Amino acid sequence: MTRQEASVSPPVVLAIAGSDSGGGAGIQADLKTIEAGGAFGTTAITSVTAQNTTGVESTHVLPTGEIDAQCDAVLSDFDVAAVKTGMLATADVVELVTDRVRETAAPAVVDPVMVAASGDRLLASEAESAYEDLVAEATLVTPNADEAAVLTGIDPDSEAEAREAGERLVEMGADAALVKGGHIDGASDDVVDVLVTGDDVETFRHPRVDTDATHGSGCTLSSAVATRLAHGDDIETAVASGIDLLARAVRYNLDVGEGPGAVHHAVELRDRAARDDTAEAVEGVVRAFVDRNVGPLVPEVGTNVAGATPYAERPDETAAVEGRITRTRSGAEPTRGVRFGASTHVARLLLAAREHDPDLRFAANLRYDDAVAAALADLDGPVAEFDPADDRADSVEWGVGTAFDAVDGTPVAVVDRGSYGSEPIAFVLARAPDALVDRTLATLEAVEAED
Repeated sequence: MTRQEASVSPPVVLAIAGSDSGGGAGIQADLKTIEAGGAFGTTAITSVTAQNTTGVESTHVLPTGEIDAQCDAVLSDFDVAAVKTGMLATADVVELVTDRVRETAAPAVVDPVMVAASGDRLLASEAESAYEDLVAEATLVTPNADEAAVLTGIDPDSEAEAREAGERLVEMGADAALVKGGHIDGASDDVVDVLVTGDDVETFRHPRVDTDATHGSGCTLSSAVATRLAHGDDIETAVASGIDLLARAVRYNLDVGEGPGAVHHAVELRDRAARDDTAEAVEGVVRAFVDRNVGPLVPEVGTNVAGATPYAERPDETAAVEGRITRTRSGAEPTRGVRFGASTHVARLLLAAREHDPDLRFAANLRYDDAVAAALADLDGPVAEFDPADDRADSVEWGVGTAFDAVDGTPVAVVDRGSYGSEPIAFVLARAPDALVDRTLATLEAVEAED
């Protein structure tokens, strides 16, 4: 029989930018990010580049008539909810795009692309002044430090100067300016992005990632923000969402090509897609613990099993037992089911361990005494210990770091000697759920044999 259609109507985003044959930046990055964000991407290609992860080999700018025809084709047919501009290359193209943005009621995010991450120039020097009129039409302009210096004459080497540059861009007519901090104070442990609007200044901080794989970062951020604006978010919310996505996309970058690689445009979509499998894996570990009765290993505070998605960054992105596994007369039993965000301490420890080995996905906490210590020592890797610092808010993260630094390779277990008052706890770590089960049951068998 003929089936009834079930169409959906996502918001439409128009990306006006150059094409990157390497797929990490430009129009390709825009479309990947827009689709991952739940919108429909349309394009007007301004130039064709021959580039990859190592650099730009050549650039061919399309005639302005062809660019204008693409814009007209999209705008005459689609209800465009947001516009994003990227590589425009020449003054003529900048002026054309300025006219198109001015005629369009949709919010516009202007990424003033001037130089590629590889250092290759993507904007003719005589086109720099043409950007002033486009900035004046922008809902948001998103320069990095070098681009902000060209546009404003202020070289933002600090947070205060980034704010000053953002204020200058708002004075030029932009509704808001996000001065990106990836190139500011590279010695700092934090990346500081400064958002300036007509009413307020907001600062976003996140830890700097030790990587050169930032190809496509500017395109991805501006496209992510445009996508959120198309969904109806306000500027502050859209920017915060875009920055969060980019921070994750840089950490879990794509190791492709001979160069540094590209940011992971669909990282949040992939993370959400992994949630069901992660929760099922945790449930499988719990069943194995119940079937074998791990009661002799359950500490007074109870045992929890935590499973992180492949791109987890927060405790609410780890699945765990709500209420823990406890000892009962009939054996070890979970008090409730598995859900995301159910664990705090085990999840924090697992996330801290992932800072040192991102492939770690699973952890379980067990009681710790001499018998357990002897059993853990017979497992297939080192065991690390730490004493928590009472005066540190990041005691778990700091302690796990010291534990990893004290051993060669990834430990199979980390022993916390005091976060639960007088009760020390052993945390078994694993990259796969089966490995977590095997290590825990091997520990149990050794402890039972000792008894």
